[in-house]
Amino acid sequence: MNPLDVPADPPGPFQPRSGQRGSGFLTGPLRLGTTPSATVGPYLAIGLTWPDGAWAAAEGTAGGLWIRGRVLDGAGDAVPDAMVETWQADPDGRFPSPEDPRGAASYPGFRGYARAQTLTGEFAVHTLKPGRVPDGEGGLQAPHVDVSVFARGLLDRVVTRIYFADEEEANASDVVLRALPGDRRGTLLATPAEDGYRFDVRLQGESETVFFAV
Repeated sequence: MNPLDVPADPPGPFQPRSGQRGSGFLTGPLRLGTTPSATVGPYLAIGLTWPDGAWAAAEGTAGGLWIRGRVLDGAGDAVPDAMVETWQADPDGRFPSPEDPRGAASYPGFRGYARAQTLTGEFAVHTLKPGRVPDGEGGLQAPHVDVSVFARGLLDRVVTRIYFADEEEANASDVVLRALPGDRRGTLLATPAEDGYRFDVRLQGESETVFFAV
């Protein structure tokens, strides 16, 4: 029998044999395993961003503001091909998602999610200042934006938060900020700017941004 012949009506998936002894990859039992991690390459943003990705809040939405910043490497240089994702509550502290246990909210002109590149040297996201959300301990978290950063050389995204430096009272009672060393909390604070806020993400080195294990 020619090992390359395929039966006319095989009873199941059929792989012709080469006639040579192999590793059993195609003929042995199917075994599932974890795919090895690989660093993100320099072209990670291809197909992952879209023209209106930076607009968590539509242009002209009342209360709209920009959060602008850079993603910096360990040498302090701007990473030109990183991607920044943001997710946040609306000004009422509600999420436009059915996973919100209080029910999905719908705030005019707001979708809660943005994705921006750093091709110009910085990222920019147009959004609304979020309201406070429950902290799971009977209190409220300070207004914040959840952030994921993807960049070359990373095995996985890194996750952080943007808080607002002008929310001092709320920040002082936030359970997440209070759990951090005092000298590290400032790495999560966005500072007021002319059209919104400034926030840089430092991946390594001095003043490295606080990242969370999620």
